[in-house]
Amino acid sequence: MTSMNRGASLLAPMLTPRSIAFVGASQRPGTPGNAVVRECLRGEFPGTIYPINPRYGEVEGLACYPSLDALPEAPDLVVLALGNAHLGAALADAIRSGAKAGVIFESAFLQEDSDPPLFRRLKTMAEAANFPVCGPNCTGFVNLDGHTRVAYAPHDHNVELGHATFLSHSGSSFGGFIRNERRLRFNLAVAPGKEIVASVADYMDFALELESTRVIGMMIEEVRDPARFVAALEKAAECDVPVAILKVGRSPLGARLAQSHSGALAGDDAVFGALLDRYGALRMRDLDELLGTLLLFSEGRRASAGGLGVVCDSGGERELFADLCHGAGVPLAEIGEATKTRLRAVIDPALEAANPVDAWGGPADYASVFNECVDAVMADPNTAAGLVLSNVLSGFSASEAFGDAARNAIANHTKPMVIGSLYAASNHDDFGLRLTKDGVPVIYGAETTMRAMANMLRHRDLRARPAEPLPETAAADLVAKWRTALASVDPDEATALTMLAEFGLPAVETRIVEDVDGAIAAADALGYPVVLKTAVAGIAHKSDMGGVKLNLEDQAAVWEAYRDLKARLGTRVLVAPMAGSGCELILGGLVDPKFGPAVVIGAGGIHAEILRESRCLLAPFGPATARRALDSLAVAPILAGARGRPPLAVEATAQALSRFSAMLAGMADSIAEIDVNPLLVTETGCLALDGLVLPRA
Repeated sequence: MTSMNRGASLLAPMLTPRSIAFVGASQRPGTPGNAVVRECLRGEFPGTIYPINPRYGEVEGLACYPSLDALPEAPDLVVLALGNAHLGAALADAIRSGAKAGVIFESAFLQEDSDPPLFRRLKTMAEAANFPVCGPNCTGFVNLDGHTRVAYAPHDHNVELGHATFLSHSGSSFGGFIRNERRLRFNLAVAPGKEIVASVADYMDFALELESTRVIGMMIEEVRDPARFVAALEKAAECDVPVAILKVGRSPLGARLAQSHSGALAGDDAVFGALLDRYGALRMRDLDELLGTLLLFSEGRRASAGGLGVVCDSGGERELFADLCHGAGVPLAEIGEATKTRLRAVIDPALEAANPVDAWGGPADYASVFNECVDAVMADPNTAAGLVLSNVLSGFSASEAFGDAARNAIANHTKPMVIGSLYAASNHDDFGLRLTKDGVPVIYGAETTMRAMANMLRHRDLRARPAEPLPETAAADLVAKWRTALASVDPDEATALTMLAEFGLPAVETRIVEDVDGAIAAADALGYPVVLKTAVAGIAHKSDMGGVKLNLEDQAAVWEAYRDLKARLGTRVLVAPMAGSGCELILGGLVDPKFGPAVVIGAGGIHAEILRESRCLLAPFGPATARRALDSLAVAPILAGARGRPPLAVEATAQALSRFSAMLAGMADSIAEIDVNPLLVTETGCLALDGLVLPRA
């Protein structure tokens, strides 16, 4: 599909091998050494299988060899079905044999280990040989596209080839989706474990080279190779393959558990979210949402313009779903008069012809009513995707009628058509499997259905965003000047505001003084009213310390304010003119160790730590991106001019935020964090009233 195919070349010997050697193969049923061989045979592997174990002459009807050295050829893939104590020597043998990839199921942890520990020794060995390993601490992979199954967790049903790729750091989730979920059909599923040499980015890249891939879903703890992960997200966007990611470690406890579980260091969650937003990937909240979203996208249909067109068989339940959509901001289609006319002709006269449609008018000929209502809603130009909501039951005639209506809809229209079971615990597994195989995804639970449909619409909207050029980088001499300044001084508020102004973010003019005469002179020069703030180093929250004096109207007020600040906090004081009225924002910047510079925008002033509402964006970004972030904040109505007030200068503020992002990107090697609180947005522009810069050590 594209030229960036490191994953395809690196992982081909693992995921599409010509030959596989199973070291530790066993005749004993139930052991990992036996299960992996049986599963590989069950998957109809087209290549050669070599069981390796000196104790047996054959395993599962295949000739068994005493060692890798005894094989007639070097295998592409070596699977180590061995205990931790034997892994070091076995991996060395595999590399020495000429094999090109490996799988390690065990944890690579020894209770009484040497230094460096076993995992580090295995990683060093594999990296030196550029030898990708699925694992350690993994459950393997299933490549249905290539008829290759190397997994020790067998399934009780025949897994069918489909269009969803699933990558999971959780072996249990991998096994659960493969073993339990028959609606979702995969082309590739991998539990990569601790990722020696090969990372989830490489598996993504491999999947994007498969024509069968329509969607990629992930449950991950950590991004171990940030640069390639970003490249894989970019490639997915170029190929128009949706990516849905469930990232654990969002909470402090979750982050700690992620670290203890697999050595993962959960990064800044807001920055990770900003990364997904930049490349149009979707953030999942739980496995149900991930499953529902994969079901939708694996069918290959995409939402058109408009909102959801919904047909129900219950007035109360349609109101429930309308409430869920309203709470989540999911748009419902504004169906036209022609559609309403079609609906009025078939539904009970007591029912309203409106979306969502209540199509249940009694037992008389409900099948034809369902069919006409579903078709009418799907045909409406304002319907982006169709949804049938019902407590569907396997074998129930009304459910089967809805199923037939949905089948007819996908035959007659190109839009997505989904059936959502409002009650997740209903007896609908047979119904769900049959309809999903017929091209109509069946999703269990009203909340899960709503989230999955919302993700389909969000992906549509993310793809529709116009390409935006990045802001111009700051002048090299300006960057060099401030790199030198930050390296040589401990920047105070005045220094931070000066730097911001020079990079294009308007900032209030300030003076630093050390005595009362200086304070009065500065106030006279700047013009009254003024504000006095303590400028003593080490005071982060000046207001909380009583370190800010506002609306000082004359020299006497300045004298009294300075006397108080000096007595309690010290002689060093900042003087600035009072700003006008407007809306206060907080603007921050940080440099994430994995994904680089990021900007945080939110409600500012005293509300910053109370509301804790913010948007995070990777830097640099253009004004349109900044404008979308501003429009999404709870304070957006204030910015737009709520309750008869004049609108504020949002467009000029977006331009300034873009310049701020360019500054942060250009100074990323010199700035650890930067904080502007508040950034005052007025009718004419924006103004930084307070600033703090923490240089990179």
